[in-house]
Amino acid sequence: MGYRVGDLELHPGIAGEFGYDSNFFYRGSKDNLAIVDVLRLRVTPSVSISTLGPQRRGEGTEQQEPPKVNFRAGVAAIYNEYIRTKTYPTGEDPSKFRNVGALANFNLHILPDRPWGAQFYGDLMRSIQPSNFSDTSYAFNRIQANAGGEIIWAPGGGLFDWRIGGRYDTTIFENDAYKGLNNSTGTINTRGRWRFLPRTALMFDASQGFTRYTSRGANSFLLDSDPLRARVGLSGLITQYFGFLGMFGWGTTFSKAGGAGIPAQNYDGPIGQLQLTFYPTPPPGLADAPREASLTLSQIGLGYTRDFTNSYFGSFYTRDRGYLNISYFFAGRVLVALEGGVSRVHFPTVYYATVNQVRSNPFDEMRIDSSLFTEYRFTDSLGVNATLTYDLNNSKIMRTDPTDATRVDDLSWKRFTAFLGVRWFM
Repeated sequence: MGYRVGDLELHPGIAGEFGYDSNFFYRGSKDNLAIVDVLRLRVTPSVSISTLGPQRRGEGTEQQEPPKVNFRAGVAAIYNEYIRTKTYPTGEDPSKFRNVGALANFNLHILPDRPWGAQFYGDLMRSIQPSNFSDTSYAFNRIQANAGGEIIWAPGGGLFDWRIGGRYDTTIFENDAYKGLNNSTGTINTRGRWRFLPRTALMFDASQGFTRYTSRGANSFLLDSDPLRARVGLSGLITQYFGFLGMFGWGTTFSKAGGAGIPAQNYDGPIGQLQLTFYPTPPPGLADAPREASLTLSQIGLGYTRDFTNSYFGSFYTRDRGYLNISYFFAGRVLVALEGGVSRVHFPTVYYATVNQVRSNPFDEMRIDSSLFTEYRFTDSLGVNATLTYDLNNSKIMRTDPTDATRVDDLSWKRFTAFLGVRWFM
């Protein structure tokens, strides 16, 4: 697949989708504003360039020494058009939100499959997302970027590898209303793997982050933090048809006190992931279970994750999620991928923006996420597809003004989308 250009491969593509969105503004049934449904059109041209793949490198020879450099980079644009399904009140026109999102990424691997090497990567994304308000100046449009690298030590033919490096992540909101949410995180991380059996590996990872809100302004409830995580686990095949992944550890936020006397709140507890995977056809040997398992197109996975992250409500939130994913590839033509999850999301005490006054006591949300994707491939480069999603957030009604009890926000919502599409890729 792709076009050879000297020592590089070029992979162009384009995709188009048309569908329905039942809740464009993510509004709850108890909000004062109406729930708005829309028809949506998405067009996504893309192109990527990479060093030659194994098949092209090996043309005409029996053996090839691993390349000294592997490189891949890509860009894509996502045009979004919104078409209203009925007449809405003045100002509720979703077509005002038509816009173009963007993606760009690169990955550079120096001296792959050797005792010493290095890897560098980066991603840039412009996301188009409305808020509850129909005013475009309150849209959640934002730019998210990250860049990082790591040094890789893999003695003994790859039975053991250890990586140490760092990364930088930043989120920048485009509209002035949300500039106070802009934040950046610098992270020092390490991870490793010891393959003590042919198909079983002991793994570990740890990271120390430094999260800062760069222009917090009057949002005193937003707390800087220095999150620390450490996990150890096991990955491998139990039998030819069952794989196991278990990673368990501890994490803490090390949050700092906010402005206006708002106190620091911290998570200090267990984190981890547990997954059992069934392969209808035996997978390849698992030198690296997560990577090689992804190469097996037909699989069923059942799992659970627990973690924490910084929150735009204040300090942090924790998430416990159970999930099921199924993917199956029929006769080299039909791909079906189904995923669903149920999450419990816990928020600690929430404060108002400018005063040390409790906005909400600790509370939980129940979230459901589900998606079904199916594609029929006429050829290796042309396919038609359908995508269905259903998401639900069962939360609470929260006050937005400490002096007016009638000003509230319904945090609950539900949303259904359905798309038909076609894509061409090389």
